[in-house]
Amino acid sequence: MSRRRAVITGLGVVAPTGIGVSEHWERSLAGATMISRVEGSPIRLAGQVEGFREEEFVDSKLRVQTDRWTWFALAATQLALADAAFDPARESPSDLSVVTAGGSGGNAFGQREIQALWSRGPRSVSAYQSIGWFYAASSGQLSIKHQLKGACGVLVADAAGGIDALREAARLVRRGTEGVLTGGTEAPLSPYALACQAGEETVSRESDPARAYRPFAPDASGYVPAEGGAILLVEERESALGRGAPSVYAEIAGTASTHDAHHITDAAPDPRQYARAMREAIARAGLRSDDIGVVFADGAGTPERDALEVVALTEVFGSRAVPVTVPKTMTGRLCSGGAALDLAWAALALADQVIPPTVNAGAEVGGLDLVREARTVSGLSAALVVARGSGGFNSAAVLTAV
Repeated sequence: MSRRRAVITGLGVVAPTGIGVSEHWERSLAGATMISRVEGSPIRLAGQVEGFREEEFVDSKLRVQTDRWTWFALAATQLALADAAFDPARESPSDLSVVTAGGSGGNAFGQREIQALWSRGPRSVSAYQSIGWFYAASSGQLSIKHQLKGACGVLVADAAGGIDALREAARLVRRGTEGVLTGGTEAPLSPYALACQAGEETVSRESDPARAYRPFAPDASGYVPAEGGAILLVEERESALGRGAPSVYAEIAGTASTHDAHHITDAAPDPRQYARAMREAIARAGLRSDDIGVVFADGAGTPERDALEVVALTEVFGSRAVPVTVPKTMTGRLCSGGAALDLAWAALALADQVIPPTVNAGAEVGGLDLVREARTVSGLSAALVVARGSGGFNSAAVLTAV
């Protein structure tokens, strides 16, 4: 089993940058800012998925049972399976699994049912309230829809959860599972969800999309919330090649997670555990820091937390100016969908040998080689994707070209 190699063969994207890989990748390489105005909210801007028609992906019976974030997951899964030319019905159900990341949950669904409870009484509350908002809803609905009877679950680590879910997917494949759907989606832009986020000190108060989310800029004003995410299909390499998978985007070479154990919300005063996650992921991939061709950074968007990330990167890479990118500047931060989308970006970068850009960057970037425009890189063989979650979660993954 130790010789089994976990690779990414399918990408399903539902994000502000587009629905489907082609639209998403085209807009990403163009550096399109997809952050727009939110009406009637104390938070002025957000990354919103425009043009999403849930009826194209979810039947009416299932729509009434589920929230928008699960609709995104169902749609992204359909797109990932199509991208990989993978039909779960032709596989043994016990050889297939799903592991997603969850964080914000079914906000709009929960808000609607709470409003019904207080305005019309308990009998008006849907029987699906107990499952529609639940952070495991997407994993559960995906397992039912596609009859995935292997190990299924959900991991919760805020913005770091997508990498943790990928780690579990790779572990399952190495232990014998043939295919795992993994990743994460979010829909935290309902009125209730935005009200919950409005009190956070780290959320941007800017009204100009070009200035709202600017990681590593000296005048960075915070983050912009966003909806969407990505679902990835992970398979065993030889099995994928044997069935003629259209694409093998990247191999999951190494992953690691640590925790600051400092404070429930505040960042630790030093980034030692964040740097340790990076080093361990690189070591588990059998690589050195010099082998990493690009870092997909967390990019918190506040001067304090960005400065800590620069320190962590310097600790790992020394004086080497490794290319760093934060393509989330095009979308905003997607909670547990963010790392999943970064992993999709990294897989595409390795497959096409192009690094997507960081947009709207400031003039000063802490000495980083920040990729400001799409950059073609010959021989790009390894990418490091890192993420931090509120409360001290740190996760890192190394993807390598196949």
